[in-house]
Amino acid sequence: MDAKLKDLPHDRESLEAILRALILERDEQSQRATDLHVESLRQKKRADELYVENLRLQLELERYKKFYYGPRADRLATSGDVAQALLEFAEQLEAKPNHPEDVPAQAESEYELRRVKRRPGRRHLASFENLPVTTRVYELSAEQRICPCCGVERKEIGADESWQIEYIPGRFERIQHVRKKYACSTCEKSGENPQMEVAAKPEAAIDKGMAGPGLLAYIVTSKFSDYLPLYRLEDIFERQGFEISRATQSVWCGDVADLVEPLYELMAERVRQSHVVATDDTILPMLSVGKTQAARMWVYVGDAAHPYNIFDFTLNRGRDGPRYFLRDYREVLLADAYGGYNGVVAGNQMTRAGCWSHYPESAVIRSGLSIVQTCRHEMRRTAGPHSR
Repeated sequence: MDAKLKDLPHDRESLEAILRALILERDEQSQRATDLHVESLRQKKRADELYVENLRLQLELERYKKFYYGPRADRLATSGDVAQALLEFAEQLEAKPNHPEDVPAQAESEYELRRVKRRPGRRHLASFENLPVTTRVYELSAEQRICPCCGVERKEIGADESWQIEYIPGRFERIQHVRKKYACSTCEKSGENPQMEVAAKPEAAIDKGMAGPGLLAYIVTSKFSDYLPLYRLEDIFERQGFEISRATQSVWCGDVADLVEPLYELMAERVRQSHVVATDDTILPMLSVGKTQAARMWVYVGDAAHPYNIFDFTLNRGRDGPRYFLRDYREVLLADAYGGYNGVVAGNQMTRAGCWSHYPESAVIRSGLSIVQTCRHEMRRTAGPHSR
């Protein structure tokens, strides 16, 4: 170190030059370190952005895979692609004749009232002695106990007992219905037209059935609203301590359908009172011998004044399905380009409507629009790039 100090110049100007050079070198190194730090931060930020972009691309790739390989592979990217596909589909479908299998020879028999043949006697249920019991006693009021013959109060002589299985969310319980019987002791002694009365109990949803209204409502709602198969309900009930076979549940669903059929007919009549009824159909696989059969479920949607959605089941896509449902309808039918609707509308006072993708005259409308668009293009080309 002493030797290096001896080599330093002694004049002031030389020392100041060396000092300035050292300060400049220090500043350059400091600036270089700052730049390196900023660049490292920028690289780190860029790495984070690339990581997020990679995750986004992976998610987008998974969506495209789902769109391509999944059950909704017909989804398109933009609404324009969807509209164009619908237009081409409508033109092809309109030009395609009806398949003979779509119109069965005996279609009217499809709409006859179908009833499941009931076996005589009560359907067997598993042992229910392990269920908790709730006893409900029904008695005559003080006014009802008065004998209409002699005016003396009738005395209790017995009771009618019956059982009902009820379902309370999360548990089963037995409800014991005890209907008290009353008779007039004076008339009994005199032997003159003895008067006996039994207390009434609430009406059952199924005549002489053991299923309570809560249990029936839970089964029907689970199957048709929550789409829970009956075999899964069977397992759920078994875990809760009571077994109800899927066959029994199926019969109960049919009984509930018979019970609410008047309500269904009333809702259907209200829908047919709408000014505009929208309809469409979808394939509903139905169990059949060998393999499932492609049945159809039609939906009919009323207007704002009749806000009901009615579903109608048919075995095929023949025109007789909507023709039977809309047999008395004379207003506007909003439907797609399915040729079967032609036979529904033809011959009556119904008006057919549809969107541009489905309406039969959409080809004329599209040709007119293409002419307008061509004229606009020529006007813009001749008027310059800033014209509108």
